[in-house]
Amino acid sequence: MRDLTVPGMPADTRWALEARGLGKKYRRGWALRDCSFRIPAGRICALVGPNGAGKSTLLSLVARLIEPSAGELRIFGAPVDPPGTMPRWAYLGQDKPLFKNFTVARTLRMGQELNPGWDQEVAERIVREGRLPLDARVSSLSGGQRTRLAFALVFGKRPQLLLLDEPMADLDPVARDEMSSLLMSEAAEHGTTVLMSSHNLGELEHTCDYLLVLADGQIRMAGDSDELLPMHTVVTGVTTDQRLPDALAAHTVIETRTAGRQFTALILRQGPLSPEWHATEPGMEEVLLAYLRSPAAPPLLSPTATPAHREERAA
Repeated sequence: MRDLTVPGMPADTRWALEARGLGKKYRRGWALRDCSFRIPAGRICALVGPNGAGKSTLLSLVARLIEPSAGELRIFGAPVDPPGTMPRWAYLGQDKPLFKNFTVARTLRMGQELNPGWDQEVAERIVREGRLPLDARVSSLSGGQRTRLAFALVFGKRPQLLLLDEPMADLDPVARDEMSSLLMSEAAEHGTTVLMSSHNLGELEHTCDYLLVLADGQIRMAGDSDELLPMHTVVTGVTTDQRLPDALAAHTVIETRTAGRQFTALILRQGPLSPEWHATEPGMEEVLLAYLRSPAAPPLLSPTATPAHREERAA
């Protein structure tokens, strides 16, 4: 990836993550292709998509676990390649790779020795609030306790960008709720940007304020949830001779479903609605599912999620 930073100009740190034409190709084909987006600093961003959509590939590219096949990727305005960017991010995968024979105290000591900007006070507080015995071995901890210890490690690093690949997928509802609260409070306290992959769409509505939706290795939706969701409307009406009404063509239709003579459509309004339709505001889960089920629908990126032209960056 080429460094597009203009000599003598500071990096644009408004964007925690910015991708342009990003792609990753394996022997079987493209896992990600022509992905362009940006995530503002300080946001909690949901990374959503079905299995095989490219979510783990994207997180691995940001964490430098794999190299891109095309495009560029920047963290806070700087290319991800230089080793100097590593202190700025932390990555936590689904398997939470902790040393099972280590004690809690030794695990924190390892974090302190490996990370120059380590915050022992933050790490100890997270452990203490979870009532984790410092002399307990990792192998003896419950799933929720191991996740808490893993969060202590990543927040102890004091990253500016936290990458989470479904770290709470194996937790019961009570532990999941506890860890979600911990994540939000710690991220808010330190201004940490979070990019979190999850299949639990209902949970994301209460946790995340920014969306990045992938399907078939491409961006389907990206932007501020408070900006994107109100753009959509669910309309319900009656079909004519088992055909959808012609008036729907005046709007951008994301998804339609029919049951008998009744149709339901998720649309982007392009003008007045037919008085014969019943209109409601959809929730986040309803909108996300519609985009994931409708690959032919046009992608939707808000202005904040759309990378600026290169000339604008250099201006």
